[in-house]
Amino acid sequence: MKIHKGDLVTIVGGKDEGKTGKIEKVLTKEAKVVVDGVNQYKRHIKARTQGQQSEIVTITKPLAISNVALICPHCKQVTRVGYVVSKDSKQRICRKCKAEI
Repeated sequence: MKIHKGDLVTIVGGKDEGKTGKIEKVLTKEAKVVVDGVNQYKRHIKARTQGQQSEIVTITKPLAISNVALICPHCKQVTRVGYVVSKDSKQRICRKCKAEI
């Protein structure tokens, strides 16, 4: 997967289009990511016992990885991810400024 935990991304599609945030979690099998402060929904929790109160909880749902784009930490532009393979390692690079991510 080209996007990793801790990367700064912008939302390309959906209800939160244009917002930016850091990736909290990457769900590789589902091809989804959880971005901090984006794609939040309210959920009502019922009181199960008499002592417990009902409440409204804010839940952050995962986004499809195709709806996010990486922001390069060097040139601060939305970019795609490329790879450079050397003898002992494989590294991600920015397609615009060719800097290591």
